[in-house]
Amino acid sequence: MNIAITNGLLLMPPAFRAGLAAWSRGNGTPGSPTWATADNAAIVPADQDFGACLEVLKQQTTTSIRFMGETPMIPGVYLRISARIKAVAGALASARIGAFAGDGQRNAVTGLTLTGPTVALQSYGEVVEVSAIVGVGSRSGVDMSWGTRPVYGHFGLDLVGANGGAFRIESVRIEDITSAFVPSLLDWVDVRDFGAVGDGVTNDRAAFIAADNAAGGGSILVPDGNFLISGDLSINSPIRFKGRLVTPPETRIALLQSFDFPTYADAFKDETLGMKKALQALLGFTDHISLDLRGRRVDLDEPLIMADIAPALEAFSNRRVIQNGSIQAKPGPAWTTGRWTSVATYAPTNPLTLTNVANVAAIEIGSRVIGNGVGREVYVRAKNVSARTITLSQPLFGGAATRTYSFERYRYLFDFSGLRELSRLNFVNVDFGCDRISSGVLLSPGGEMIQFTGCYFTRPLDRGITSIGRGCQDLLVDNCQFLSNDMDLPAQQRTTVAINVNANDIKIRNNRFVRFAHFLVANGGGHIISGNHWFQGDGSGEGLRFAGLVLTQPNVQTTVSGNYIDNASIEWTNEHSAVPNFTGQEFSFGGLTLTGNTFLCSNTVPWFTWLVVKPYGTGHFIQGLNVVGNVFKALFGNIERIDRVDTSIADLNYGAMRNVQFEANTFNGVNTYVANPLMIQYNQNSVSNNWTLPAINGLPFQGWARSVQSVINETALINGTGQRVDAAPHVQVEIGSTRRQIRLSWAQQVRGRVCIYARMDRPQ
Repeated sequence: MNIAITNGLLLMPPAFRAGLAAWSRGNGTPGSPTWATADNAAIVPADQDFGACLEVLKQQTTTSIRFMGETPMIPGVYLRISARIKAVAGALASARIGAFAGDGQRNAVTGLTLTGPTVALQSYGEVVEVSAIVGVGSRSGVDMSWGTRPVYGHFGLDLVGANGGAFRIESVRIEDITSAFVPSLLDWVDVRDFGAVGDGVTNDRAAFIAADNAAGGGSILVPDGNFLISGDLSINSPIRFKGRLVTPPETRIALLQSFDFPTYADAFKDETLGMKKALQALLGFTDHISLDLRGRRVDLDEPLIMADIAPALEAFSNRRVIQNGSIQAKPGPAWTTGRWTSVATYAPTNPLTLTNVANVAAIEIGSRVIGNGVGREVYVRAKNVSARTITLSQPLFGGAATRTYSFERYRYLFDFSGLRELSRLNFVNVDFGCDRISSGVLLSPGGEMIQFTGCYFTRPLDRGITSIGRGCQDLLVDNCQFLSNDMDLPAQQRTTVAINVNANDIKIRNNRFVRFAHFLVANGGGHIISGNHWFQGDGSGEGLRFAGLVLTQPNVQTTVSGNYIDNASIEWTNEHSAVPNFTGQEFSFGGLTLTGNTFLCSNTVPWFTWLVVKPYGTGHFIQGLNVVGNVFKALFGNIERIDRVDTSIADLNYGAMRNVQFEANTFNGVNTYVANPLMIQYNQNSVSNNWTLPAINGLPFQGWARSVQSVINETALINGTGQRVDAAPHVQVEIGSTRRQIRLSWAQQVRGRVCIYARMDRPQ
């Protein structure tokens, strides 16, 4: 380094024999008296030890000799100032190297060490060398550590002690000895060499910038110490840390050539803080799109709350990636769930707002709302303390009322709820180690295209991925595994939910979900759920089974294909509707396609079904449902059927059903074959004009027999005299109290066997 920095720079002062006008009797600054006019100094032309040299008769307590040339102080460069001296007569004294430090305005810099070690001259004729090392950095062996304020120095010699002695001085030498501190073969620089103090009080930002500029393609070393950085800092060189960075919360540190979690953890000597600072840089600078955890496990003592990490960040929509590591929650009070109870008023005319909310200031954004009339996975999206209102993620089905509501605020490894919008953030190959301590990821109220690929969510305490607004638009979850906190509990006792969404067009593909209360609670439409395996059974024998997939919007425009659905149902509701009764101003249940799925159950109650429609209001019907090419199989005990309507709140309007297709499905261990159209074989053994078929149970959801697609004679029709009759019947549908019967009326009394294709719907 010394060759590169000081090559061509003249450091060595002129010899005394060249003239004493260059040497000051004061501090060396312009205008100070020189030795050329002093009557107590002279040049000795031929000393036996020194040759030509300066002889001084000491007349002052401190006699100074300063080179009047300005020797530059260059960060990273260390100078050695030395002189050889001997006493020749009179009183003996001591000698030391002395200096003046000047700033860019030629003012003296105060508060610095300006002298080197003092050496006593103990005998006449003995040659003694005095020396001192000066530099910007505070290193061991440096006598005068000046920092970055001085830009030059006047260096020389002091004679101190008794007056009256005569002394001869050979010369004053100034040499670059940087290589003694930083060997020239090493390709790194030390921030101390550029003025970093490392006391945790002095702002070392300028020294880090200077070291970065001087690295020249090499790297930077941060030695032991606490280095305060106040103000955003970008380091373009590779950097490694022995010491620790200390910053105000708002200061962003971008380590552009060492942008990975291990470096940030080393920099701040704390994994939680290191992760916070890395995230702050990831979302605060444009130089990097990915934060690599480098296979490391990040132990978190508290949630990563982005609003606290980057308080000035309101929204972010550029692509960013967090990848390749594990985020692990460690026990502590920061993970404690927040719980509140409050009285509030709800009106369906203002469907996303609670008004007159008591104690609204205490209720946290992101809290789940619980109470009568509240559907599953409803959250506090925003609040207005002065107006005493709360904005909800979904409407409430319970109607207008003033009720008492409970609020639960779960704690997440990543909490983005404080941002207005977050888009295009990808988590790739990340293990979210919730470990029954925390939940996983809380999305922002707004945003789109958040993606999880190849991730593991291990035992989230309450939730895996939570949406409190529209920040789940176009959510992508691919090739991930979710392991429930409730795996050891019977299905009816489970409370953990893997994912919920409120917006449209999510893709959940090729994932595995193990024993959650629900694997997905989904509002919105346009979803694709494919290639997943979710199973929710238990070892309790003939156990209860509950919904794995919950669809809370009646018209969903959703495809569920190629999944392995094990001991769990698909429940289709309209619980997120402020006006749950069908009014004719909306679409009713429709737009759902189930195709190519494998449905399995085992050791369950016989009334279990895989497909449940639960209307939360009256008047609803199905206006578009395809259940095609699926396999249904019950093990260790048959079940009655695959489908049902949950009428605990309301029933469907079976007279309005249309466009329902149940075809090409395979049934094993299911007592009732369900299809639409449903093939029915009926054998009339005695002649009759009217053949009334028994109630049909195999139509989907035990719907009415609303139409007949065809009637085919499988045997000849025989009249009362034994003669064959060629005839076609008049068909009557919706016969009987259940409306699930069909009547065939013939022009004459006949008997025989027919094949009927009956439907529970009409096209329009």
